[in-house]
Amino acid sequence: MLAKALPVLLLLIGAPAVAAASEMPIFDAHVHYSHDAVTVVPPKEAVAILRKAGLKRALVSSSDDAGTQKLLAEAPDLIIPELRPYRRRGDVGTWVRDEDVLRYVEDLLKKHTYVAIGEFHLFGADADLPIPRRIVQLAKRYGLVLHAHSDVDAVERIFQQDPGARVLWAHSGFESPAKVREMLRKHKNLWADLAFRSEQGSGGKVPAEWREVFVEFSDRFMVGTDTFVPERWHYVPEHATFSRAWLADLPREVAEKIAWKNGEALFGKR
Repeated sequence: MLAKALPVLLLLIGAPAVAAASEMPIFDAHVHYSHDAVTVVPPKEAVAILRKAGLKRALVSSSDDAGTQKLLAEAPDLIIPELRPYRRRGDVGTWVRDEDVLRYVEDLLKKHTYVAIGEFHLFGADADLPIPRRIVQLAKRYGLVLHAHSDVDAVERIFQQDPGARVLWAHSGFESPAKVREMLRKHKNLWADLAFRSEQGSGGKVPAEWREVFVEFSDRFMVGTDTFVPERWHYVPEHATFSRAWLADLPREVAEKIAWKNGEALFGKR
């Protein structure tokens, strides 16, 4: 476990660097609090976990939206809500052709305030289907970020539909540093989260290929835990420790942007 490996990290990156990094706030840009998590980790306990991790803010979505609203009510200073177009887990693979999903999203946008729509799963030519197109239009109308778990093709299609769209690319598309850099150079309104990735900072060290991208696009990356199953809620503090360790291997200004400043800049304060 990463927490048990911290003494090794101290030797690798130096005690002063870790001490400074341990104080660094974290903006977690990829948190889910779906219906099954609510029953396993009640709202008060969930908020306590987020605070224990030293999170400055958390971008939260859920299936269905009730989980997000519960956390927001519990900690409005901490939770930043985004609207996931899923009423249940099964919508992941069917939402792009489900008219009821579209009505669900439209109704909630009228009822609550959000900063983003997502995280949604969208790949290839499915991005041009009527329902995903409507989601892109709704994001434009309401001034929302699109949090897309997508391949390169789908991201390109989103920008073709709306060149002014703002897209947070979940997991950086699970693409290589070179491809992520290529996409960030091409699209000025594309940001990338690092949720459920570890190769960018394994052992507390940032590989050269990632370092170059982080330095060039220090204002476009964010960290994220991805609590896609309830059990991962207990991993949030450990993930924050892991993130602070590898961020300490970057220049302080770059590390602070990726750790929390980019999230604050994109999503602002409610």
